Amino acid sequence: MIRHRFAFRETIATILAERDEDVEAARRGLMSARQDLERYIAGDPFFVATLEPYPLHTGIAIVDRMADAGVSAGVGPMAAVAGAIARAGVEEMIRGGARLAVIDNGGDIALVSDRTLTVGIHAGTSPYSDTIAFRVPPQDRILGICTSSATVGPSISFGSADAVCVISPDPCLADAWATALCNSVSREDQHMLGRVPWDRIEGVLVIEGNWIHKEGTLPPIVRARVDRDLVTGGPW
Repeated sequence: MIRHRFAFRETIATILAERDEDVEAARRGLMSARQDLERYIAGDPFFVATLEPYPLHTGIAIVDRMADAGVSAGVGPMAAVAGAIARAGVEEMIRGGARLAVIDNGGDIALVSDRTLTVGIHAGTSPYSDTIAFRVPPQDRILGICTSSATVGPSISFGSADAVCVISPDPCLADAWATALCNSVSREDQHMLGRVPWDRIEGVLVIEGNWIHKEGTLPPIVRARVDRDLVTGGPW
């Protein structure tokens, strides 16, 4: 298996693939999505600034996907940016015939896989951090596993959770809902889980300190020892 780190401006990602040509396809997909998004933002800077839902139909795939996901979750479209870019990279890998295509874009993962994968969970200083993982069975269609944290990384968050993981066939939707739930769900308040569109979201895992909460259908959670060097992210 090839493990390739990709870094361009704010995008810091890990690509997993079997073939060099699949890595190159991932890079093309990531760069193309970023370029489409940057061109759009140049003419609509409000898109990148708003924290509120911003319904749009521009005909630009990444822009419309992010906007739709933000409307669903009640957040701004940029809450879905990492999942949207990861999805675009995996889609390009699939077009090239990849059977293993994994992109971890700073904790927001899009994947297809012909084998079982172990996806570790990083949750800051929680005792569950780097000690548990999802055991994800083979996937012949894209699956999104996206994580938001109020205590790890530079993203804006209004909550207290160390990690909120959302699983959906749509990585954009998983990313936006991870943000929305991380902004609001805590051990004292889980009302936001009642607003989740469970027809499009498969499962949610919330970790706050030594408290863990599960909703929906999740892959098996197993004990794991996660190598911190494999955690994709920035210099925090």
